[in-house]
Amino acid sequence: MSSEPWQTDATDLAQGIRTGRLSSREATHSCLARLRQVNPAVNAVTRVLEAEALAAADAADKARARGERLGALHGVPVTVKVNMDQAGCPTDNGVVALRDFIAPADGSVVRNLRLAGAVIIGRTNTPAFSMRGFSENELHGITRNPWNLGRTAGGSSGGAGAAVASGIGPIGLGNDIAGSVRWPAFCNGLVGLRPSIGRVPAFNPSAPLTRPFTSTLMAVQGPLTRTVRDARLAFEVLAMPDPRDYRAVAQPFDGEPLPRPLRVALVPNPKGSATSRAAAEAVRQAGRHLAAAGYQVEEVEPPELAAVAELWHRIGIPDVIMALKPL
Repeated sequence: MSSEPWQTDATDLAQGIRTGRLSSREATHSCLARLRQVNPAVNAVTRVLEAEALAAADAADKARARGERLGALHGVPVTVKVNMDQAGCPTDNGVVALRDFIAPADGSVVRNLRLAGAVIIGRTNTPAFSMRGFSENELHGITRNPWNLGRTAGGSSGGAGAAVASGIGPIGLGNDIAGSVRWPAFCNGLVGLRPSIGRVPAFNPSAPLTRPFTSTLMAVQGPLTRTVRDARLAFEVLAMPDPRDYRAVAQPFDGEPLPRPLRVALVPNPKGSATSRAAAEAVRQAGRHLAAAGYQVEEVEPPELAAVAELWHRIGIPDVIMALKPL
């Protein structure tokens, strides 16, 4: 491969491992070496799983040698946010009191990663209870932006964003109720995907039986990646159904072809948003790319968008505060 494994996206790593151009151990060792190099400065990964990761990589290489069927992420190093259940690791959510809250089993997204053959090399930082737009807490400290250590890496999936941007694995798992995947993607120059409700299962075995209404209605799991094709690959893996999550719907990833021409509504500068000129131009540039690819692009103003944003706060904030108060 023309670049170091840690510089390579997940799609090429998976293909290289599947065809024998490199081993999972080589890819995992490269990402771990990169982690040791950059993590002291950015503090993206709070728990390094080196021994477990190398053992999983060796098992992945042996499976390939035996000619076994390989998953879409077979042997590819990834990271997981600390509020996701991973068997044997604390689901601490950046909270001192939860530092020994060990997950009894894998949650849905970790299960799906393992089924696809991914190698989990570390757990990534978040603000306490994943409730801030920056990633700092008393348990793990602050995560810094790898492009500029004086800037924020965003939140709540700031550790995942900083890890992917700095080369600590090509895919980082985050979750999003109010921008916790999208905001770190912006801060770190990444692709961040917030799927629709029910597309990716989100069961955590350590969680209470009942979830707050707001979380049930709006919280989703999603990937952060350096390339669009990796976002698609990760999404397809994460979207595998899990019967433990009653919200998740088992639907094929690809459906019937859509009627042509494909129409796209472009919203570069929504009314009342104070969008910067550069951001609006970036959206318009995306529209020009889509138009060149044959899409029918129309610039629109969504009705009552400001009212929707205000309604989010009216629904979400009281419910979130009530759920957090006992904690």
